[in-house]
Amino acid sequence: MNKLKFLLILVVAFCATDFGFAQVGINTTTPLSTLDINGNLNVKEIGIINSNVSGSAVLNGGPSGAATAINDGVYISLTPTMGNVEFILPNAVNVPGRIYILRNISDTVTAQLYTFGGLFFSKGSNMNTASPLTLPPNAIGKSIIIISDGANWTFFN
Repeated sequence: MNKLKFLLILVVAFCATDFGFAQVGINTTTPLSTLDINGNLNVKEIGIINSNVSGSAVLNGGPSGAATAINDGVYISLTPTMGNVEFILPNAVNVPGRIYILRNISDTVTAQLYTFGGLFFSKGSNMNTASPLTLPPNAIGKSIIIISDGANWTFFN
């Protein structure tokens, strides 16, 4: 009976340890990371819909003081219009590790980016950048990648 108990404990311990180091492979039989994808990756792309225009595919920001929330998707097309230029990220504390790729697709209007919580830091900088971040039309900085570290937002453009 003691041998059976010992064997059962050994099997349970082995299984628990194995699950703790599990790796998932997609199109590979030998994953080398927690998630190892041998192939292409497609992520959800969305635009921020203007709820003020019925049935419209026009993508807009919010008016001053009422920014359009960004809380879904990975690649997001931002289309600010005159008077509707503000977008706002969630609190960085609530979404650690979240990554957004944001692009201002307007050819004439600058998009303004705020956050519900956390500061903005440019890659490699220890000084925060004043809010709002601006994404100009037709210029360098039109697209950014922004990542939550669980306290603040780091951006690359």
